[in-house]
Amino acid sequence: MLIQNREITHPDVGMLVRKAEDELLGIYPEQTPLPLHPRARFVIAYLMGDPVGCGALVPFDGDAAEIKRMYVLPAHRRCGVGRRILTALTRRAAGQGFVRVVLETGTRHPAAIAFYEAAGFERTPAYGPYVGNRFSVCLVKRL
Repeated sequence: MLIQNREITHPDVGMLVRKAEDELLGIYPEQTPLPLHPRARFVIAYLMGDPVGCGALVPFDGDAAEIKRMYVLPAHRRCGVGRRILTALTRRAAGQGFVRVVLETGTRHPAAIAFYEAAGFERTPAYGPYVGNRFSVCLVKRL
């Protein structure tokens, strides 16, 4: 597996984000996906040259970065791809001087919640656009 930094305009980013949004709309039809943050810095996981997952890091506040757009193609889940992406993003955040990372996932994603908690994330009050969203579960991890 190869993890590569990619710009927001890279075609692999676009393809994976579209697939993630299609899946989310099937699970949360009452929600509208948020637009990509212009400061998002993506990593893409490649297996045998094929893009199979992504994630992004966005500065959140003075000492925190937000992990956004974590997604792994269904055929490659539970194979360590998500863990490698999450590790790459948290290392990048620490390397940029952030002391914590935050993220949001949905109430209808118990596997994602368990994945993040197993990686050392803890639940935290909703923040930003997720305040008052009954489908949001927000998590934080100190680096």
